[in-house]
Order: sequence, then C-alpha cells, then structure tokens
Amino acid sequence: MDEQVLRSLIKWPNVPDCYGWLALDRRGQWRMRDEFAQQHQLPGQVINHQGLKEFIARNYASDDQDRFFFQNGPQRVFITLDATPWIVRINSNNEGLQFTTQCHNTIEPRAAFSDELGNIYIAGSIYPAPYKEQNASSFTHGAHMSVALLHDHDLDQFSELAKLHQAACSFAGTWTWQEKQLPLDPIHSDELASRFHFIPKPSNQSSV
Repeated sequence: MDEQVLRSLIKWPNVPDCYGWLALDRRGQWRMRDEFAQQHQLPGQVINHQGLKEFIARNYASDDQDRFFFQNGPQRVFITLDATPWIVRINSNNEGLQFTTQCHNTIEPRAAFSDELGNIYIAGSIYPAPYKEQNASSFTHGAHMSVALLHDHDLDQFSELAKLHQAACSFAGTWTWQEKQLPLDPIHSDELASRFHFIPKPSNQSSV
C-alpha cells in the first residue's frame, strides 16, 4: 500500500467511508457508479485512466468483515463485486502459463470450480499476498485461500486443460496445471461468497 495513503490515514483518521460508488465487473474492470447508475442498477462507467487503475490496484485491501475496498487516501471506498474479489486471466511468461489478477498478483491454484452458468473459478493462494486491515491505520499481508473468476475470454484455453464429465448442476473432472492434476468441482454461484469469505455488496450495515 502506498506510503502516502498510510500517512493520510494517520493525519485524517475519521473520513467517512464510501459505499456503492466503485465496482469490479466480471472482466476485471473498475467501474465508477454515480448516483444515477446506483439508482437505476446500471454497471457504471469503466475507468480507463491507467494511473488511476494502478493506484486502485496498489491500494486494494479487505477488512475484518471480509469487505473489499480501495483505500483512497484517508477515505475507504468499498467495492461492489459483480462476481468475486479477483478476476484472472491466463498469461504466459518464460516459465509457462500463469494466472494473473486485475491487480497484477498471481494465483497458485489448488482447485477450480464450475457453476450452473458455466463460469470457471480458480481457488488458490495469491502472491504477493493481498492487504488485510490490522487496525484503522495499519495493514498486514493476509495470505489465505481465495477465489477468482476466470475471464470469459480464457474459457476456451481452460477447456483444453480440463477433462470433464457432467455433474448434478454443472461439470466436474480434473485439469492439468504445470504438470499437476487438480480437481474441478461443481459449485453454485450463491455459495461462493460464504465459502471463500467475501461480501459482494458491502454496506454500512456490516456483513449484509
């Protein structure tokens, strides 16, 4: 997290939190949602400014209620999640394929899940570990199992790695990642938030 952000938290500790104005969509895009967008249930305007996107990514964190937010200087901007806290793409580097999040972290996968709509979710450890709130002006790296929606542009590539069979409400099977066989299990999309501990629509009414 940016040093100037941490300093501002100490200098201005009681700035009101912001809810509903920033969202992460299913393609890993940050969206600004003004009052009109919120009132009419619209997705909001995609943020295209590269500097702002990088600033959000560097200062992305979660609190002790599993709500994700962007620490914008002294103000905490809670994020509405269209799917999961992380959206991943399959990228390649000198060592082979890797999963990269919208914040440029990588995920070391342990499993994958397929929901009732055919979406694929990657579960694993995120590196570098994301920030977790320690107290009002302090953060630690919260290494834990998390989940990320696979970008829909990469579904075909993932299918080449997988061996599937029909399950009750989705697909199950195995998939190969860096010469390891990993499970691919069915899940219902409604189970994701409770299973992987995140709040899709944070509010000032705690974890609702």
